[in-house]
Amino acid sequence: MCYNVKSMVPVRCRSFATLVLAACLLSAHCVFAAPTMGYTVVARYPHSTDSYTEGFLYLDGLFYEGTGIAGRSALLAIQPETGEPVQKRELPPQYFGEGIVDWGPNLYQWTWKSQICFVYDRFTLRPVKQFTYTGEGWGMTRTAKQLITSDGTATLRFRDPATFKETRHIVVKDGTSLIENLNELEFIKGEIYANVWHSDVIARIDPRDGHVIAWIDLAGLLPADQKINEESVLNGIAYDARRDRLFVTGKQWPTVFEIKPVPRRP
Repeated sequence: MCYNVKSMVPVRCRSFATLVLAACLLSAHCVFAAPTMGYTVVARYPHSTDSYTEGFLYLDGLFYEGTGIAGRSALLAIQPETGEPVQKRELPPQYFGEGIVDWGPNLYQWTWKSQICFVYDRFTLRPVKQFTYTGEGWGMTRTAKQLITSDGTATLRFRDPATFKETRHIVVKDGTSLIENLNELEFIKGEIYANVWHSDVIARIDPRDGHVIAWIDLAGLLPADQKINEESVLNGIAYDARRDRLFVTGKQWPTVFEIKPVPRRP
């Protein structure tokens, strides 16, 4: 277990391999097999710096956010224009909350190491049932028929929403390179968008075979002096399908950004 030196709360530990990958992803000299896109900022929305973002989605005019840190984890429904929660369900203090996804009238929120997935009624946030699973819980999204989850490795697992059991999986690669540390997820226009932990990039992934279609480089989106600490990393992707809007944020960031991917300048 590692601890944040400023907050003294447990956080994930980074291995040497993780540090090497992160250094590459943050470097201008990192060469990807897939093309890399830049971005423009379309709009900004307030975001609570108390929220250690682990799950993020947009639905029916609201942001839904799952936050982490044992003793501070919660599920929130948030008014985008104000950043204020209109509903909140706190997790029991022993749980470190992770990714969230909507499924029918429900919301799922799983946990980092406790191997419990909570299912709530979306309209009341009342607990409905629980699932169990093996391994760690990180990010979560869905297609029209299946859930998709990450566990901090290069593997994405497809799950039956009725049982939470794995039905298949893919291994994510850019060319021949494994892409580890896949974190928060969003399914957009037939592709899986994935944050890569401790990096400023989003991978666009083909759900059929796991190859990276393209990267979105969000370096410089939030100035370093607005980050709480070294764990205030990019993590949170939400999509408004009706209006074709893409939102991103990070752990304890003060802002949710609406962005538009664009060709990167040479």
